[in-house]
Amino acid sequence: METRRCRICATELTKTFVDLGMSPPCEDFLSAERVDGAEAFYPLNVRICEKCLLVQLPEYIPPDEIFTDEYAYHSSYSSSWLRHAELYSQRMIERLSLGNASLVMEVASNDGYLLRNFVAADIPVLGIEPAGNVAEVAITEGVRTEKVFLGQESASRIVATYGKADLLAGNNVFAHVPDLHDFVAGLATLLAPQGTITLEFPHLLRLIELRQYDTIYHEHFSYFTLLTAQRALALSDLVVVDVEELPSHGGSLRLFVQHSAGAGQPTAAAAKVLADEAAAGLDSVAGHSGFAAEVDTVKANLLEFLIQEKRAGRVVVGYGAPGKGNTLLNHCGIRADLLPFTVDMNPNKHGMFLPGSHIPVLPPEAIADQQPDVVLILPWNLRKEIAAQLEYVRDWGGRLAVPIPELEVW
Repeated sequence: METRRCRICATELTKTFVDLGMSPPCEDFLSAERVDGAEAFYPLNVRICEKCLLVQLPEYIPPDEIFTDEYAYHSSYSSSWLRHAELYSQRMIERLSLGNASLVMEVASNDGYLLRNFVAADIPVLGIEPAGNVAEVAITEGVRTEKVFLGQESASRIVATYGKADLLAGNNVFAHVPDLHDFVAGLATLLAPQGTITLEFPHLLRLIELRQYDTIYHEHFSYFTLLTAQRALALSDLVVVDVEELPSHGGSLRLFVQHSAGAGQPTAAAAKVLADEAAAGLDSVAGHSGFAAEVDTVKANLLEFLIQEKRAGRVVVGYGAPGKGNTLLNHCGIRADLLPFTVDMNPNKHGMFLPGSHIPVLPPEAIADQQPDVVLILPWNLRKEIAAQLEYVRDWGGRLAVPIPELEVW
């Protein structure tokens, strides 16, 4: 058996944080031609390093097999996320006094959803995105983009061509990196001497508190606290100087990071987050225990509800086809007998089938056509946005539900 080692400190990984069994890659949607074929399932056995405390999923699938030219996730299909990006851009322009002599880069820039705000302000940008299909969307929208994975070597080539970044953004990419040493070195290489990196990622403290286990999937290699993020960034002499706590993705951190040589003292906000983590026990291995039992509760409650509705002759369908939903459905063993279809705003998913569960993905209009009794919102982090869109379900007495942090039907 291959020895699994920590991606920060190389300590052998022997302790499990939570084991969700076997699951297919969460964004590997199936066409009708593929739905009767064999699928590859991989472990979702999340470990914790007993030395540096990084909670992590071993690299069961190489990233170049995940972020392919058929990658299904497009950031621009969430209006609330677009607003999040717009507000971020405005704040960074003011905070860092960015102008047309500045350079803003984004790692994992997807379809250009964020950088287009800087383009509109006449600030030069560069996106760095390995998935060719979404990178092409950004380019057609006027967002200059390099189709490449970030590492020290690719960063050096980028700097030679474009220069260094005054602002380097990384939204929900830090968790997607199997080789933290190379990635952090790439960040340090791209960053101007007095520049700022911002990194946003789901906070492990909130994942545990709110039982958000469906955010565990193969493209999320690491699950960070501020403490472990600091240890990862220190690999290339980068330090956290400020932290913001955000509601996005169920509770995220936004880190402000600089080269250690030019960084000031961390703010009180950073100290507060570290203190909150310590109060929750996340500064020790023992403090991470008990999560598996919470996962079992979420699974049992959801299955009991779906079976009860089925026996009563009521129909439950899904809303959304997010990666997190595929983790949840496969872990719970939910198939089309309990959830006959789900819908999604992304037209690239229409006519496809969810990986593992083989639940069909239809356009949003299917809900009004079929008038189900309950709509289960799978991207629970967008609950308010989606519930507003689904208000018409009340017209025929339908109800809405979310499975996490606990089953709620209203």
